[in-house]
Amino acid sequence: MAGGRGRTIRVLNVAEKPSVAKAVSGILSKNQPGGMRVRDGRSRYNKIFEFNYTIRNQPCQMLFTSVTGHLMELEFDDRYRKWHSCDPVDLYNAPVRKYVPEDKLDIKRTLEAEARSCQWIILWLDCDREGENIAFEVLDVCRQANNNLNVWRARFSALIDREIHQSVQTLVQPNQLFSDAVDVRQEIDLRIGASFTRFQTMLLRNAFVLDVAMDDRNLVLSYGPCQFPTLGFVVERYWEIQAHEPEEFWTINCTHNSDEGIATFNWMRGHLFDYSCGVIIYEMCIQEPTATVTKVKQQEKLKYPPHPLSTIELEKRASRYFRMSSEQTMKVAEDLYQNGFISYPRTETDCFSEKTDLCTMVQEQGGHPVWGSYAQRLLDPELGLWKNPSGGGHDDKAHPPIHPTKFSAGESRWSQDHHRVYELVVRHFLACVSQPAVGAETIVEIDIAGESFSACGRVILAKNYLDVYRFESWGGSVIPTYSFGQQFTPTTLTLDSGVTRPPPLLSEADLLGCMDKVWIL
Repeated sequence: MAGGRGRTIRVLNVAEKPSVAKAVSGILSKNQPGGMRVRDGRSRYNKIFEFNYTIRNQPCQMLFTSVTGHLMELEFDDRYRKWHSCDPVDLYNAPVRKYVPEDKLDIKRTLEAEARSCQWIILWLDCDREGENIAFEVLDVCRQANNNLNVWRARFSALIDREIHQSVQTLVQPNQLFSDAVDVRQEIDLRIGASFTRFQTMLLRNAFVLDVAMDDRNLVLSYGPCQFPTLGFVVERYWEIQAHEPEEFWTINCTHNSDEGIATFNWMRGHLFDYSCGVIIYEMCIQEPTATVTKVKQQEKLKYPPHPLSTIELEKRASRYFRMSSEQTMKVAEDLYQNGFISYPRTETDCFSEKTDLCTMVQEQGGHPVWGSYAQRLLDPELGLWKNPSGGGHDDKAHPPIHPTKFSAGESRWSQDHHRVYELVVRHFLACVSQPAVGAETIVEIDIAGESFSACGRVILAKNYLDVYRFESWGGSVIPTYSFGQQFTPTTLTLDSGVTRPPPLLSEADLLGCMDKVWIL
């Protein structure tokens, strides 16, 4: 990292969002001589922050600005952009180009103007593949103005002091392969989306009567490479429901009351669809109703805590626990991240690195009025509540699992959804570093006239992670004590009927799970 250690160099820093540029500048300029100065760029939304900083003994004058997401767009050459200019199949070979659209030209001019007077550029884009691609878009613009820039990449997962200072002192090179992967995906999406949209719009626009409040000539039947397969899951489940034909079935239920309580025994055949067979077996049981205990099995059961939190799990659990849409969940999570309360919320990783200081994260939650006492118990070695988290086997090599990065008992400006998402992230983190819940399970099997029935009872011996993870429970019931060979007469023995039901419509959590399985997300 050479740059002339004695003299001050000018460094252009670029973040992915104005709020991130402001947050990082605030952290790095703290306690620096001269403080932080702010001036306007060509775009009124993308300010430029100036301050002094030292990177590995190199004095730097830092100029910190931002883009607003992708700086460039991908499009076909002009002669292919009109719908009737070519056959839709020709779009798979048509030349494409990346360009800066009209609404981003002011940002481009700011980058060019600042890059001309700088020796270094540090790219502070989000540390995922999309962010890496935006970094190379920024670099492409800046190199056109100054091809002698020394290029560095800052990698960070949380907008907190220790992480930002560490990242700027351990700068790396940007990853061209990650950026290329996004370019390929964008090109595939463009070619497939444009060709199929044109094809099906021209083919089907006049084939159906569509109740839409627009001119038929402007109607577009859009095709999305991700949206259409996702819609397929919804349609497939709907067809399953429509095709379902209810079918009546019969089952035998048995209960036994004693001084210790009630046991409900389930027929181990499940149910029968043949009424005559059901009646014959039931009458055999009625004629010889004595039940004999054929098996008593007692065992310890564990209910394991969840794996560390990935984006897909955050969306699924927020949908299931709070009925929040994935869009709203990510909007709130992004806001919490940009204000330093949680780590970067877009990650596929569900396992912590061995280098992660989990104890410090738990310690920071010790003062919370609700879960603080649990955090303190976790750190007490005599209680044995701590357990290193087990991973789910996914690591995107870019970000750790989502976890709390700053303590808060609740901020005045937070909405109810902010409180919910922050609570979920914290409780999930505390749960995943906890021991599993422990239960004692008893399974009793009985025989009545050659038919087998079973009952199950469970007692929770230690709740452990369930003490903090209020979103999960471990139901169970206590059953009377039985011994092998014991005989008794059932209190009730009934032949009951039921009707098969279709599967339910997909919930948002179900749909996210389907998408995750086939890597649509």
